[in-house]
Amino acid sequence: MEKVAPYYHRYMNLVKEKDILTQLKKSINETLALLSTISEEESLFAYAPGKWTMKEVVGHMIDAEQIFAYRTLRVARKDKHNLASFEENDYVRVAHFNDIKWTDLLHQFKLLREYNLALFATFNDEDLQQEGMANGHVTNVKGLLYIMAGHELHHVNVIRERYLKKEERLN
Repeated sequence: MEKVAPYYHRYMNLVKEKDILTQLKKSINETLALLSTISEEESLFAYAPGKWTMKEVVGHMIDAEQIFAYRTLRVARKDKHNLASFEENDYVRVAHFNDIKWTDLLHQFKLLREYNLALFATFNDEDLQQEGMANGHVTNVKGLLYIMAGHELHHVNVIRERYLKKEERLN
């Protein structure tokens, strides 16, 4: 059973694949295929004032994946410290994602996922069920992997629905 804070159930519910590593392998290819159709100019689009650009969304996805992966490593290694939360808007505000080339962001996301998949492949069943604390909630490694996968799916859905259909909203 995957253990996560209730807030993350919305992400986990997006994951349909039973084998979480298969999901993470499959989704990165699908995500990069979609994002690679977006031009440098289009990547600076924000669907409303005060909303993130697509570059900022992808940068946030990269930051979040790094944090989720760090949490999986600490929990898998039986670290019992409560792992702190992070404020995503603060991270995006200071990260300067809009100054990074779109193709470089996509490459970074691809490399990060490849590294994470190599790490996660080393986790055995005991590691996957290992429990720890994140944001004051009991969690386990497998749950964190589902959060990672669902978080990606959530933001890809947002990109499809709010960023890539901008022409439809303007008419």
